[in-house]
Amino acid sequence: RIRYFAHRGLHSGDGEVPENSIAAFVLAAANGYGAELDVNLDRDGNVVVFHDDTLDRMTGVSGRLNDTPAAVRETLRLCGGTQRIPLLSQVLEAADGMPLIVELKTTPRYRELCRKTLATLSGYGGDYVIESFDPRIVAWFRKNAPHIVRGQLVGRYTGRDPIRYIKHFAAGQLFTNAAARPHFIACERGMLRSVAVRLCKAAGAAVVVWTTRTSEELRKAAGADAVIFEAHRPRNTTIHVS
Repeated sequence: RIRYFAHRGLHSGDGEVPENSIAAFVLAAANGYGAELDVNLDRDGNVVVFHDDTLDRMTGVSGRLNDTPAAVRETLRLCGGTQRIPLLSQVLEAADGMPLIVELKTTPRYRELCRKTLATLSGYGGDYVIESFDPRIVAWFRKNAPHIVRGQLVGRYTGRDPIRYIKHFAAGQLFTNAAARPHFIACERGMLRSVAVRLCKAAGAAVVVWTTRTSEELRKAAGADAVIFEAHRPRNTTIHVS
Protein backbone atom coordinates (compact mmCIF):
# COMPACT_ATOMS: atom_id res chain seq x y z
CA ARG A 1 0.00 0.00 0.00
CA ILE A 2 1.27 3.44 -0.88
CA ARG A 3 2.09 5.59 2.10
CA TYR A 4 1.58 9.34 1.84
CA PHE A 5 3.95 11.88 3.35
CA ALA A 6 3.26 15.62 3.40
CA HIS A 7 6.19 17.48 1.87
CA ARG A 8 7.75 19.67 4.59
CA GLY A 9 4.59 19.12 6.59
CA LEU A 10 1.05 19.91 5.50
CA HIS A 11 1.81 23.52 4.62
CA SER A 12 -0.57 25.83 2.81
CA GLY A 13 1.76 27.09 0.08
CA ASP A 14 0.71 30.69 0.66
CA GLY A 15 2.73 31.18 3.84
CA GLU A 16 -0.22 31.05 6.22
CA VAL A 17 0.96 27.63 7.36
CA PRO A 18 4.65 27.74 6.40
CA GLU A 19 6.61 24.72 5.23
CA ASN A 20 8.72 22.95 7.86
CA SER A 21 6.86 24.74 10.66
CA ILE A 22 5.42 23.27 13.83
CA ALA A 23 1.95 24.18 12.54
CA ALA A 24 2.53 22.22 9.31
CA PHE A 25 3.55 19.07 11.18
CA VAL A 26 0.68 19.32 13.65
CA LEU A 27 -1.70 19.62 10.68
CA ALA A 28 -0.16 16.62 8.93
CA ALA A 29 -0.51 14.50 12.05
CA ALA A 30 -4.11 15.63 12.57
CA ASN A 31 -4.99 14.54 9.04
CA GLY A 32 -3.44 11.09 9.33
CA TYR A 33 -0.45 11.62 7.04
CA GLY A 34 3.22 11.01 7.54
CA ALA A 35 5.57 13.93 6.94
CA GLU A 36 8.83 14.64 5.16
CA LEU A 37 11.15 17.23 6.70
CA ASP A 38 14.61 18.72 6.22
CA VAL A 39 17.35 19.09 8.83
CA ASN A 40 20.50 21.18 8.92
CA LEU A 41 22.72 22.94 11.47
CA ASP A 42 22.79 26.53 12.61
CA ARG A 43 26.15 28.09 13.48
CA ASP A 44 25.96 26.84 17.06
CA GLY A 45 25.39 23.24 16.01
CA ASN A 46 21.68 22.98 16.74
CA VAL A 47 19.75 20.58 14.50
CA VAL A 48 16.99 22.68 12.98
CA VAL A 49 14.22 21.91 10.52
CA PHE A 50 14.72 24.12 7.46
CA HIS A 51 15.06 23.39 3.76
CA ASP A 52 17.14 26.13 2.15
CA ASP A 53 20.83 26.86 2.56
CA THR A 54 19.96 30.55 2.78
CA LEU A 55 17.37 32.35 4.91
CA ASP A 56 16.00 34.76 2.30
CA ARG A 57 13.04 32.88 0.84
CA MET A 58 11.43 31.84 4.11
CA THR A 59 12.41 34.65 6.49
CA GLY A 60 13.18 37.69 4.32
CA VAL A 61 16.58 38.00 5.99
CA SER A 62 19.88 37.61 4.14
CA GLY A 63 22.39 35.04 5.28
CA ARG A 64 23.19 31.36 5.37
CA LEU A 65 21.61 29.06 7.92
CA ASN A 66 24.94 27.40 8.73
CA ASP A 67 26.39 30.83 9.58
CA THR A 68 23.45 32.02 11.71
CA PRO A 69 23.84 31.85 15.51
CA ALA A 70 20.96 30.42 17.52
CA ALA A 71 20.25 33.78 19.17
CA VAL A 72 19.52 35.29 15.76
CA ARG A 73 17.75 32.23 14.34
CA GLU A 74 15.30 32.21 17.23
CA THR A 75 14.12 35.74 16.35
CA LEU A 76 13.33 34.94 12.71
CA ARG A 77 9.75 34.44 11.59
CA LEU A 78 8.66 32.17 8.75
CA CYS A 79 6.82 33.98 5.95
CA GLY A 80 6.25 37.01 8.18
CA GLY A 81 3.91 35.12 10.51
CA THR A 82 4.16 33.78 14.03
CA GLN A 83 5.94 30.50 13.24
CA ARG A 84 9.69 30.25 13.76
CA ILE A 85 12.44 27.92 12.54
CA PRO A 86 11.98 24.90 14.83
CA LEU A 87 14.50 22.56 16.37
CA LEU A 88 14.23 18.93 15.29
CA SER A 89 13.44 18.02 18.90
CA GLN A 90 10.46 20.41 18.84
CA VAL A 91 9.15 18.93 15.61
CA LEU A 92 9.42 15.40 16.99
CA GLU A 93 7.34 16.43 19.98
CA ALA A 94 4.69 17.97 17.71
CA ALA A 95 4.76 14.99 15.31
CA ASP A 96 3.12 12.86 17.98
CA GLY A 97 4.47 9.56 16.68
CA MET A 98 3.49 9.93 13.02
CA PRO A 99 5.83 8.33 10.43
CA LEU A 100 8.62 10.65 9.26
CA ILE A 101 11.01 10.88 6.35
CA VAL A 102 13.98 12.92 7.58
CA GLU A 103 16.17 14.46 4.88
CA LEU A 104 19.66 15.49 5.97
CA LYS A 105 20.88 18.43 3.91
CA THR A 106 24.34 18.63 2.39
CA THR A 107 26.73 20.61 4.60
CA PRO A 108 30.50 20.67 5.17
CA ARG A 109 29.68 19.64 8.75
CA TYR A 110 27.77 16.58 7.59
CA ARG A 111 29.33 14.24 10.16
CA GLU A 112 28.21 16.51 12.98
CA LEU A 113 24.75 16.74 11.43
CA CYS A 114 24.57 12.93 11.20
CA ARG A 115 25.65 12.38 14.80
CA LYS A 116 23.28 14.94 16.26
CA THR A 117 20.33 13.92 14.09
CA LEU A 118 20.80 10.30 15.10
CA ALA A 119 20.96 11.24 18.77
CA THR A 120 17.80 13.34 18.54
CA LEU A 121 15.84 10.73 16.58
CA SER A 122 16.77 7.99 19.03
CA GLY A 123 14.19 9.30 21.47
CA TYR A 124 11.33 9.52 18.96
CA GLY A 125 8.34 7.31 19.67
CA GLY A 126 7.26 6.85 16.04
CA ASP A 127 8.67 5.27 12.90
CA TYR A 128 11.18 7.17 10.81
CA VAL A 129 13.63 6.77 7.97
CA ILE A 130 16.47 9.03 6.83
CA GLU A 131 17.44 10.12 3.35
CA SER A 132 19.87 12.49 1.66
CA PHE A 133 21.11 13.65 -1.72
CA ASP A 134 24.60 13.37 -0.23
CA PRO A 135 25.79 9.74 -0.51
CA ARG A 136 28.37 10.43 2.22
CA ILE A 137 25.50 10.92 4.65
CA VAL A 138 23.74 7.74 3.56
CA ALA A 139 27.04 5.86 3.88
CA TRP A 140 27.59 7.35 7.35
CA PHE A 141 24.31 5.86 8.53
CA ARG A 142 25.18 2.54 6.93
CA LYS A 143 28.38 2.43 8.98
CA ASN A 144 27.21 3.98 12.25
CA ALA A 145 23.50 3.13 12.44
CA PRO A 146 22.84 0.21 10.07
CA HIS A 147 19.55 -0.58 11.82
CA ILE A 148 17.97 2.66 10.55
CA VAL A 149 16.30 2.51 7.16
CA ARG A 150 18.19 4.85 4.83
CA GLY A 151 17.43 6.23 1.39
CA GLN A 152 19.33 7.84 -1.48
CA LEU A 153 17.64 10.92 -2.92
CA VAL A 154 18.05 11.39 -6.66
CA GLY A 155 16.89 14.17 -8.94
CA ARG A 156 17.78 16.17 -12.01
CA TYR A 157 20.30 18.98 -11.60
CA THR A 158 19.52 22.07 -13.70
CA GLY A 159 22.28 24.38 -12.44
CA ARG A 160 25.61 25.21 -14.08
CA ASP A 161 28.07 24.08 -11.42
CA PRO A 162 30.01 21.23 -13.11
CA ILE A 163 31.02 19.65 -9.79
CA ARG A 164 27.44 19.54 -8.55
CA TYR A 165 26.34 18.19 -11.93
CA ILE A 166 28.80 15.30 -11.65
CA LYS A 167 27.64 14.55 -8.11
CA HIS A 168 23.99 14.59 -9.11
CA PHE A 169 24.68 12.46 -12.18
CA ALA A 170 26.58 9.89 -10.13
CA ALA A 171 23.85 9.71 -7.51
CA GLY A 172 21.11 9.77 -10.15
CA GLN A 173 22.63 6.81 -11.93
CA LEU A 174 23.04 5.24 -8.48
CA PHE A 175 26.79 4.71 -8.93
CA THR A 176 27.23 5.60 -5.25
CA ASN A 177 25.03 2.76 -3.99
CA ALA A 178 28.02 0.44 -3.60
CA ALA A 179 29.21 2.54 -0.65
CA ALA A 180 25.89 3.82 0.72
CA ARG A 181 23.77 0.65 0.21
CA PRO A 182 20.42 2.46 0.56
CA HIS A 183 17.29 0.53 1.48
CA PHE A 184 15.19 2.79 -0.74
CA ILE A 185 15.54 5.24 -3.59
CA ALA A 186 13.71 8.57 -3.33
CA CYS A 187 13.39 9.82 -6.89
CA GLU A 188 11.92 12.82 -8.62
CA ARG A 189 8.58 12.10 -10.29
CA GLY A 190 9.96 11.87 -13.80
CA MET A 191 12.60 9.33 -12.80
CA LEU A 192 10.25 6.61 -11.55
CA ARG A 193 10.59 4.62 -14.76
CA SER A 194 14.26 5.32 -15.40
CA VAL A 195 16.47 2.30 -15.97
CA ALA A 196 18.54 2.94 -12.83
CA VAL A 197 15.50 3.21 -10.55
CA ARG A 198 13.80 0.19 -12.12
CA LEU A 199 16.94 -1.89 -11.62
CA CYS A 200 17.07 -0.91 -7.96
CA LYS A 201 13.41 -1.81 -7.52
CA ALA A 202 14.00 -5.17 -9.21
CA ALA A 203 16.89 -5.76 -6.80
CA GLY A 204 14.58 -5.27 -3.83
CA ALA A 205 14.95 -1.58 -2.97
CA ALA A 206 11.79 0.35 -2.16
CA VAL A 207 10.99 3.48 -4.20
CA VAL A 208 9.70 6.78 -2.85
CA VAL A 209 8.50 9.40 -5.34
CA TRP A 210 8.63 13.16 -4.78
CA THR A 211 6.80 15.50 -5.09
CA THR A 212 3.27 15.09 -6.49
CA ARG A 213 1.21 18.27 -6.70
CA THR A 214 -1.96 17.04 -8.43
CA SER A 215 -4.14 13.94 -8.36
CA GLU A 216 -2.95 13.15 -11.90
CA GLU A 217 0.69 13.22 -10.80
CA LEU A 218 -0.27 10.99 -7.89
CA ARG A 219 -1.91 8.53 -10.28
CA LYS A 220 1.27 8.32 -12.34
CA ALA A 221 3.22 7.50 -9.17
CA ALA A 222 1.16 4.36 -8.57
CA GLY A 223 4.20 2.11 -8.95
CA ALA A 224 5.96 3.68 -5.97
CA ASP A 225 6.04 2.29 -2.44
CA ALA A 226 5.49 5.75 -0.94
CA VAL A 227 4.68 9.23 -2.21
CA ILE A 228 5.68 12.65 -0.93
CA PHE A 229 3.00 15.19 -1.86
CA GLU A 230 2.04 18.84 -1.54
CA ALA A 231 -0.64 21.22 -2.85
CA HIS A 232 -3.23 18.43 -2.90
CA ARG A 233 -4.42 15.79 -0.47
CA PRO A 234 -4.50 12.09 -1.36
CA ARG A 235 -7.83 10.54 -0.44
CA ASN A 236 -6.48 7.50 1.33
CA THR A 237 -4.58 8.74 4.36
CA THR A 238 -4.27 5.40 6.11
CA ILE A 239 -0.64 4.58 6.87
CA HIS A 240 0.61 1.09 7.61
CA VAL A 241 4.24 1.07 8.73
CA SER A 242 5.87 -2.34 8.96
